[in-house]
Amino acid sequence: MGNSERRIVITGGPGAGKSTLVAALARRGAAVMPEAGRAIIQAQGAIGGDALPWADRRLFAELMLSWYLRSYRDGAAGNRLTFYDRGIPDSIGYLELNGMPVPKHFEDAARMCRYGRRVFVAPPWAEIFTHDAERSQSFDEAVATHDAICAVYRRLGYELIPLPRGTVDSRVAMVLAGIGNWLRRSDGH
Repeated sequence: MGNSERRIVITGGPGAGKSTLVAALARRGAAVMPEAGRAIIQAQGAIGGDALPWADRRLFAELMLSWYLRSYRDGAAGNRLTFYDRGIPDSIGYLELNGMPVPKHFEDAARMCRYGRRVFVAPPWAEIFTHDAERSQSFDEAVATHDAICAVYRRLGYELIPLPRGTVDSRVAMVLAGIGNWLRRSDGH
């Protein structure tokens, strides 16, 4: 299993259970890299910054890209299996969703920093979708975000694996079973 195949992205629209799944994987001892958006919104709010989706979307996207580049680098340590709560392509999806041009350095980053070719996607799920201090989108906006992000990952050659709408434990089991199958196949078993 190559180094990029050890980088497993979990993505999808807001409020679909991605971060809950990643936290459950972390509790089981998995190496994880947290999502950028919520942390950036909290930090910018604390300092009165403008890199917010409702203030300066371009700057918010740049900070997301920077976050994901750092997470990509840090996740490579020791060639360990690492789960990412979103990845570099998500920042491209954010720009496209908002009708903004995608700067060349975003595309370059997505080409240079490859994740495992299989990406787990949490589908929009109205029953668990909620608003909070960092999530102001409507459910329709969450669906549009999901669609935009998936389009970017597909365009970049990733295979999307939909997560079930079920318990956190069922999602964890699916992810771990999928990873185990991929590892066995890559080892020739």
